[in-house]
Amino acid sequence: MGGSPIFYLWRRIVEGCWRVRTEEIIEQAVEGLGFELVDFETSPKGRLLRVFIDGPNGISVDDCANVSNHLTRLFAVENVDYDRLEVSSPGLDRPLKKLGDFERFAGHEAHVRVRVAIDGQRNFAGLLGGLSEGKVLLTTDKGMIALDFEQIDKARLVPKF
Repeated sequence: MGGSPIFYLWRRIVEGCWRVRTEEIIEQAVEGLGFELVDFETSPKGRLLRVFIDGPNGISVDDCANVSNHLTRLFAVENVDYDRLEVSSPGLDRPLKKLGDFERFAGHEAHVRVRVAIDGQRNFAGLLGGLSEGKVLLTTDKGMIALDFEQIDKARLVPKF
């Protein structure tokens, strides 16, 4: 038999609060070390913490090790419960999460998926054109489109080799 709806709801609220608190701790620590928190992922049970960082000159293995060591000590003090911590660069196909990311990477190619289809299409590929009136500009093979930032489900840079 399943748990009561109240227990399920309470568990979801507690998990959400844990995630927000943990992300705030990570973001503050990473920025204090001179890096940018690009993304933060957890496994379904919260046992794996995966942290993606970037820096003004990119990220080295030593940078990842330093951030990992710092977070490990910080998590012990802050009572953040986890089994495994992974710290890495966001990679060449970096996710675009913040509004500023779309401005920063203007001129780069990206794949963007929106929550609600536009003319029957949810996936777009093209050249980022920055921002205009709070909308993300993307030049595709069909022309320029303006996407509401709130409607973007996922966006990633397309690596060039």
